[in-house]
Amino acid sequence: MTQAKQGDTVKIHYTGRLQDGSVFDSSSGREPLQFTIGSGQVIPGFEDAVAGMQRGENKTVEISCDKAYGERNPSMVMQVDRKHVPPDIDPEVGQRLQMGSPSGELVAVEIIEVNDENITLDANPPLAGEDLTFDIELVEIC
Repeated sequence: MTQAKQGDTVKIHYTGRLQDGSVFDSSSGREPLQFTIGSGQVIPGFEDAVAGMQRGENKTVEISCDKAYGERNPSMVMQVDRKHVPPDIDPEVGQRLQMGSPSGELVAVEIIEVNDENITLDANPPLAGEDLTFDIELVEIC
């Protein structure tokens, strides 16, 4: 049987769990995820796990944070004076926003603290610093 390799486009079903067993994402009830191995469309550890699989094969893999979303970077946590927050936004902890970076790119941030003078924003990916476990089924090699 043919094994998935670099450059192949594949379709997979997956369930992703954190170390405590809670599910953070799944393709269950949806179309399979399609991506090309080696294209950087998914995290590196996920690509590595799918490479070598055969159609119909199932596996469970643990992906360390360095092969997923990386370690949390403290320099990506910043305080912003509330006077710089647009008046139509009522900041709340857990709220996700987009803000412009110095280079003009939009950056996703999460509000992690709010007080009378400042809000604290975290621009780390939500799963940064997390080791992840995936149940993977290779549905098709296109």
